[in-house]
Amino acid sequence: QVQLVESGGGLVQVGGSLSLACAVSGPFSRYHMGWFRQAPGKEREFVAAITWVTTTYADSVKGRFTISKDNAKNTVSLQMNILKPEDSAVYYCAAGSGSLDQSLGYAYWGQGTQVTVAS
Repeated sequence: QVQLVESGGGLVQVGGSLSLACAVSGPFSRYHMGWFRQAPGKEREFVAAITWVTTTYADSVKGRFTISKDNAKNTVSLQMNILKPEDSAVYYCAAGSGSLDQSLGYAYWGQGTQVTVAS
């Protein structure tokens, strides 16, 4: 079992930056870690994932967002730069062992944190 608690969401201006954090309780090193987001009326969307081998990003955030892990602190972070209005969504962190870019690949999810990018 894995528990995840997210923090860092809030309001930011277009072009600004925001950093999200996810505190993980459980066998942290056994799982792939990912970030997803969901806007009102839309399906959950893959954002980024990290394994012990590599990182991967959705095309929409590549070059702007960075996912990272701190194994000593059992935390996963998402640094978001050059934010756009279309980045506004509830952001979720997740732990799993399946497909990195699909929701079904993750068994454990955080509660979500709201990110709003204002013009």
